[in-house]
Amino acid sequence: MNLNKSAHGAQRTSHSCATRIAPQNGDADASTNATKWTFIQTIAKAPLSWRHRHVVLAGAVLAVLVAAGTTIPTWALAMRDSGHAPRTTLDIPLPTLSPEDAALSAAIDAANSDPLTDDSAWQVVTVKSGQTLADIFSQQNLNATDLARLLDDPGNTHCLRSIHPGDEFAFLRNDDGSLRAVRFDRDDHTRVIASFAADGIKQTELDRNIERRTHVAHGVIDSSLFGAGEESGMSDAMVLKLANAFGYDIDFAQDLRQGDSFTVLYDDVYREGERLRDGDILAATFINKGKRYTAFRFTNSAGETSYYTVEGRPLKKTFLRTPLDFSRITSYFSVARLHPILGTMRAHKGVDYAAPQGTPIRSAGDGKIAFRGWQPGYGNVVIVQHNAHMTTLYGHMSRLGGYAVGQHVAQGSTIGYVGMTGLATGPHLHYEFRIDGQHRDPLTVTTLPPEPLPGVELARFRTQAQPMLAKLNKLEATQLASAK
Repeated sequence: MNLNKSAHGAQRTSHSCATRIAPQNGDADASTNATKWTFIQTIAKAPLSWRHRHVVLAGAVLAVLVAAGTTIPTWALAMRDSGHAPRTTLDIPLPTLSPEDAALSAAIDAANSDPLTDDSAWQVVTVKSGQTLADIFSQQNLNATDLARLLDDPGNTHCLRSIHPGDEFAFLRNDDGSLRAVRFDRDDHTRVIASFAADGIKQTELDRNIERRTHVAHGVIDSSLFGAGEESGMSDAMVLKLANAFGYDIDFAQDLRQGDSFTVLYDDVYREGERLRDGDILAATFINKGKRYTAFRFTNSAGETSYYTVEGRPLKKTFLRTPLDFSRITSYFSVARLHPILGTMRAHKGVDYAAPQGTPIRSAGDGKIAFRGWQPGYGNVVIVQHNAHMTTLYGHMSRLGGYAVGQHVAQGSTIGYVGMTGLATGPHLHYEFRIDGQHRDPLTVTTLPPEPLPGVELARFRTQAQPMLAKLNKLEATQLASAK
């Protein structure tokens, strides 16, 4: 019994080995079917959650296949050139431009399409000292008639008649050398391109971006105001503006002392990213001989710009302290002085300011020209009548200014130039101050202080001045702390 069972087991084992080593076709199918059945049995015997997971997976696969079947044909059709597919054209009306927008669009289109915008085609000429635009037209062999046509436009008259050294004019010529167009700056922010044609001149105005950049500076007088200004980063032109702002209170020819100091808030002008010129003194303090002076630039409601103290009083006085920019006094007012030429003792009834030949001389106050011409001893001289009682005299001029007798002259206007005509040993200005015909020392003449700004203007001034004053005070405190 046991032996039979063993033999039968051996037979089964031998059959099983044969099946694995050399399966027949029928046996392979049976094995595969058995495997499938086993897998189904396994799923059937699995928990319900396992079967649900497979159903969800199968559903997702089916959804992907359906979406692909729907999308791919549509995409393929979209990529095909339909050729004869019907098309519909709709007429959509464009929005109507305002006259301003239409003009701007036309100007932009003209600028973009016009060869006048090609900088390489222009010939640029820089104005030199003493030149007029007529001189430039003549040197460039251009027709004076074209210049006259250009000046006919009232908008061009001022800027073209008052050109300055460094200004630029650009010319574009036709093939025959005649003037096709001229380009110039009407002001800091407006460039004009004037195109010439037989039927007239077409002018295009281009706006140029102007930017003002603000700076602060602090300086201490060691040897000169210019030296202190240079060390603080200010240009000579800006130093002159600083001196002019305080020129009514400080005589920079004789009042400066070593250790005097200034603190300045100023700006300069940039055009399209490039520095164009110096700007203005916006606010400043100046300590002279221990006294603190303030100046704040302010434009009133009438459009008049001037400098005011921190209390709102105009810095502008009836008379300037000095009629020259930066000079030195060589002779003071005196009842008895040895004359350098005559060699005799005589009264010196004015103040002498030494200055380079040709230095501009300014009227010390508003008035009218009472005399201009030659007088013995004085040489070329100008006398200004300021009111019924006061006159000032300016002598030894190299040449006279452009004002005629009886003509009004504003304070600070140039009435002549320093020279050494008459009895003079070197170039200087002899300056006299007379009240009712009596000579007074110009350095000691005083006038009443001006009235402060009225209420509304004063409030607006204080609103503008306070932030600037805070900046100046902060910089002064910083400099004082660093000096300790």
